Amino acid sequence: MSQPRPANSSASVASRDAVCGVCGTESRQSAFRPGAPEQAPDLDLRPGQPVRATMPRWLQQCPHCGYAAPDITQAHPAAAQAVGAANFRALLNDASHPPLARRFLAWALVLEETGALHAAAEATLHAAWTADDLGKADLARSWRMEAVAMWRSGPPLDAEQKVRVVDALRRAEEWTDAAHTARTLLREDPPEAVAQVLLLELRLIEAEDTTRHSVATALPPPLRLPRPPQRSIKRGEGLRGWIKRLLGR
Repeated sequence: MSQPRPANSSASVASRDAVCGVCGTESRQSAFRPGAPEQAPDLDLRPGQPVRATMPRWLQQCPHCGYAAPDITQAHPAAAQAVGAANFRALLNDASHPPLARRFLAWALVLEETGALHAAAEATLHAAWTADDLGKADLARSWRMEAVAMWRSGPPLDAEQKVRVVDALRRAEEWTDAAHTARTLLREDPPEAVAQVLLLELRLIEAEDTTRHSVATALPPPLRLPRPPQRSIKRGEGLRGWIKRLLGR
């Protein structure tokens, strides 16, 4: 059996000087581009290894104003307002939150200020993933519920996002809401892969199972393990695009 490769073999990382798009401060930042996951994602689409282990490099953060983004040299006009707000400053100083989670939540606050609620929900879910890794169940539950609220407050959700809402509700122990959301989506005749994931979610809800599960558990054998040579991430596609191709959607 081959040995797993170290996490840094899954990504291209290079350092460069970057000027913050909010405050103009120059700092040394890593430019990160993920490679292809070799393991199937979780039901909430958290990527499998080795990409899973690279979360600390997904965002850059300005050491002066705290602005966080995949590329801090780019900033929406509303970003400065978000970064200057009292809740943003309070977040940066909240030692009860893990540092990596604060970075994702900082990005979520900026996205929320710009009106990108679905993207803000995604960033908030990423904070929940960091809490999962540190065994901070209360924080993970709270941030999952915040993500659900933002998903539901934004534009109409597609099938993929509704599945992620179901998983977030299940893992937050919101059994009734999770089951109702899953059954409602099943009645909409979703793609086969989505339906299989939802049926698994309903079984897990019935068992009051809050643990993470892989998409591979729900899908038939031909889709269980992505093979990087055939299903690698295309340039500019991103993780979500790769996962959509993996699921045939």
